[in-house]
Amino acid sequence: MSDTALILGPRGRFSRHAAAALAVRGWQLRRFDRSRDSLSDAASGAALIVNGWNPPYDRWAAELPGLTRQVIAAARDSGATILQPANVYVFGTDAPPVLGADTLHRASNPLGRLRIAMEASLRDSGAPVILLRAGDFLDDAPSGGWFDKVIAAPIAKGHIRYPGAPDVPHAWAYLPDLGRAAAQLAGRRATLERFEEVPFAGYTLTGRELAAALSRVTGREIALRSMAWWPLHLARPFWGMAAGLLEMRYLWAMEHRLDAARLRALLPDFADTPPETALASALQRDVDPDEAVA
Repeated sequence: MSDTALILGPRGRFSRHAAAALAVRGWQLRRFDRSRDSLSDAASGAALIVNGWNPPYDRWAAELPGLTRQVIAAARDSGATILQPANVYVFGTDAPPVLGADTLHRASNPLGRLRIAMEASLRDSGAPVILLRAGDFLDDAPSGGWFDKVIAAPIAKGHIRYPGAPDVPHAWAYLPDLGRAAAQLAGRRATLERFEEVPFAGYTLTGRELAAALSRVTGREIALRSMAWWPLHLARPFWGMAAGLLEMRYLWAMEHRLDAARLRALLPDFADTPPETALASALQRDVDPDEAVA
């Protein structure tokens, strides 16, 4: 009999790709519907809970702790493993350039502290947890992230709009790859630590390297232009997300990459999609696999 995975936030970016990869590996999926489902009932008999619940920044303080408690309670009652996507917010502005499972959580800003508290709750819960940490997302469909909403939005005009320092390395994760890694780790859950934190290295690119890769994908010269941040300052009084985006601006000026060692140890045969292929997918373009750079 196939294992069952409960998918929370099934239309979210991470959940959608994790669910697709789990289905390929033979899992039965239950997609949670808040309008009709009880979390405790939906989790009953599930072996895995994919926690894709992620409210907007301006609702994190009010909602994130309670949502985390609900997921933990459902996992305790059902015996399910929690599959939790995580970001790099917990490390803070003084983080080292390479971020691993042992890197201290020193963030002092509000959003970072909320993520620290969430992860601490999961770690202390007693429930089995796979925490898969990644950088910014590259998706294979428009999904409102930094790449498609901001950076690549003007690419038809021959340039990208980059929000950070052009020569500072920045971590990216291609969501189909992240979903595959999540599904493979879920399949190995019986052999993992009770709380297993796995950094997902993905790609580390400077803004200039990203523009150069996009030039190769598109077959035309793609220039890099700086994004103006002043519209977000103007939007703060009437757009709740603006304050959070400004709070996390430091990540675009801070060198960071994720340590691949733990994922390689757990999934030695895992292969990332070549970056040009991923970028072509994110742009919804075809790329010759023979020209892609691994």
